[in-house]
Amino acid sequence: MGPDPNKARPNPDIPGLVYIKNTVKNPNIIVGDYTYYFDTTGTDNFEDHVTNFYSFSRDKLIIGKFCDIATGIEFVMGAANHRMNCVTTYPFYIMGNGWGSAIAPHESELPNKGDTVIGNDVWIGQNVTIMPGVHIGDGAIIGANTVVASNIPAYSIAVGNPARVVKKRFDDEMIALLEKFKWWDKDIEEINDLIPILSDSNMDEVKAFIKSSLG
Repeated sequence: MGPDPNKARPNPDIPGLVYIKNTVKNPNIIVGDYTYYFDTTGTDNFEDHVTNFYSFSRDKLIIGKFCDIATGIEFVMGAANHRMNCVTTYPFYIMGNGWGSAIAPHESELPNKGDTVIGNDVWIGQNVTIMPGVHIGDGAIIGANTVVASNIPAYSIAVGNPARVVKKRFDDEMIALLEKFKWWDKDIEEINDLIPILSDSNMDEVKAFIKSSLG
């Protein structure tokens, strides 16, 4: 029932679709089932879109289930930080033996914004850049060419550089119901049965269904 969540490319008719979870090797990149990005290179290498993610990195990239991520995505991770409390930000200490007197900064001198967390059912448009430590809520939509440098609430639409929230997708009651319903956490048989509701644009009917399901 449904596409195989353990395949890298679920639809041979659309070869650019790649289920990220089945291609990443870095244990600090954690991705839920059915989340895909659109790959135009044929390499299945989502990790090329996660920059400044080194062996000594302390942060994680966590992406939920059923997310849609367009081509050109760029996740900038926390190891991109430079020391800012000195005359220069230049990292002499990473340049090998050329500058032997350079002293590496202590962890406390490098700002760490924590994990980057993308919720479930998030749609990220083309050529979006997501900065370190950002949290994007469930059901959010990020417009093309947006630079996300601060948190985006659930079921919001954000665009621009820097990103700004331009509207909520639904009213507050509907958003609260969806966050409680958490359709993405249900088993795949139930999700399959829910597809007509999940694809229904009549929010009054959807709201009534969710209310009855939640009791």
